[in-house]
Amino acid sequence: MIIGVDTGGTFTDFVYKKDGYWEIYKSPSTPVNPAIAVLKGLTRISFNSSTVNRQIVHGSTVATNAILERKGAKTAIITNKGFEDVIEIGRQNRARLYDLSFRRPGHIVPPEMRFGVRGRILSTGEEKEALDIASLKDIAGVLKGQDVESVAVCLLFSFVNPSHEQKTGAILQDAGIPFFLSHEIVAEFREFERTSTTVINAYVSPKMQGYIGSLISGLNQSDALSIMQSNGGRITAETAMRESVRTIISGPAGGAVGAFEVGKAAGYDKLISFDMGGTSSDVCLIDGALPLTTESGMAGYPVKVPMIDIHTVGAGGGSIAYLDQGGSLRVGPRSAGADPGPICYGRGEMITVTDANLFLGRLIPDGFLGGQMILDKKRLHFYLPHRTFVWVPPICCGRIIVFLTGMS
Repeated sequence: MIIGVDTGGTFTDFVYKKDGYWEIYKSPSTPVNPAIAVLKGLTRISFNSSTVNRQIVHGSTVATNAILERKGAKTAIITNKGFEDVIEIGRQNRARLYDLSFRRPGHIVPPEMRFGVRGRILSTGEEKEALDIASLKDIAGVLKGQDVESVAVCLLFSFVNPSHEQKTGAILQDAGIPFFLSHEIVAEFREFERTSTTVINAYVSPKMQGYIGSLISGLNQSDALSIMQSNGGRITAETAMRESVRTIISGPAGGAVGAFEVGKAAGYDKLISFDMGGTSSDVCLIDGALPLTTESGMAGYPVKVPMIDIHTVGAGGGSIAYLDQGGSLRVGPRSAGADPGPICYGRGEMITVTDANLFLGRLIPDGFLGGQMILDKKRLHFYLPHRTFVWVPPICCGRIIVFLTGMS
């Protein structure tokens, strides 16, 4: 049995092949532990799971959210002496070139967590200076004392000669500290991008390891689990736990691949895929083939691994509407998610795009989620006047117009 699973902030989606036909199932996500919704859904769609060999392909937003919400592991960097701040200096390009008041947000690895060690490999692969083993052991002791959860090891020209990184990894392993070597993640030149990619991998991998571990513990031994990559392919669960940076747009990539396959089945290979969830909307321009790039990034951090070129907007069905400091109506990027969710879900208290559509009669209360979920229109009618203080229909239309304008 082949099963595709995609976890989002609001719903978890399943597509599976049964008796030669594709079927779908959708259930609310469980933000505290996304694995709970996945395991419940798998049980729901495969009743005799103990006797069925299941091939599960999983698209996840765990790595994505860890970066965007800055909730990854406590991470440190070990690099060559004098190169500790490469990750901070970056390149000359700026996010907002003409913004004179622009302030770059703090890096996910603060200055006190960046360590330099003596030793040098030349661009030819020749060892110019031996690695300072004594200094490395001292650094390992400091990291252990500060409860560092993950270390990114990024030494010059390790993609030509990885011996110094391998020795560093051996010392960290002896100290019981999780580590990631840059030559194993991105064996390419461009020091800043290689360092940034390795740091992102070190930052999100512990979260991904915990999530995939809890998922595997609830599966059958006969189940085969693979994780969707950002490039549209898939990798084993073990590889995804070690190289989690390859999954940072795992979910959106699966949407683009699915849209392309549906398009080809209908006789089209030039498409614009649109994948709208509760928190964000993803758009991909497909011109005969899925567009791949290695010059992308996430939350301002360069990531030099192959990814489908997807544009994401922070607006979805659960996006919260509010007034900004100037009194203008805004929608997103904040989302009500699955918990508490929109007002009409029965727990939320903030107006969302879903609430506006329900009030205007564009959603059928009894037909939501295939009839599994009844939207509470009475609760919505009670809350809306208290949240808007104006005649409700125009403000609902306004929210949807702002929402659609942002996506366009």
